[in-house]
Amino acid sequence: MYRVPKEDVSKYGIIQTKSNELSNIQAIETLVEKPTTEEAPFNLAIMGRYVLTLAIFPILANLSTGKGGEIQLTDGLNKLNEQEKVLAYHFKGKRSDIGDKLGFVQATIEFALNRSDLKDEIKQFMEQSLTELND
Repeated sequence: MYRVPKEDVSKYGIIQTKSNELSNIQAIETLVEKPTTEEAPFNLAIMGRYVLTLAIFPILANLSTGKGGEIQLTDGLNKLNEQEKVLAYHFKGKRSDIGDKLGFVQATIEFALNRSDLKDEIKQFMEQSLTELND
């Protein structure tokens, strides 16, 4: 989980924790898939990385379609939360939103620049591209 600006909650699965403090691990109260700003219980976003028990599979197998006409994992997690405690981990560090076009490109460039086998070629490509754009 990580905080997002309230105006961005519709881009993410959002959770409400049982405590509004950002300690490392917290029990989840509820999850909402890409809520409107008004529907969002809070502004803690789900990163889309999960460690789940096997109990999630029968729940998903019997789940009705949700937001967007799809089976939503967040809906399954809400049901799982009725059977066993579902926890969230407060992520600290850098993250990239690769579901966003710009975020995907930024993450790809950063990844390439951090690789010794790509770094020089990527820098050269970017400098050449910028030169061509300015000509």
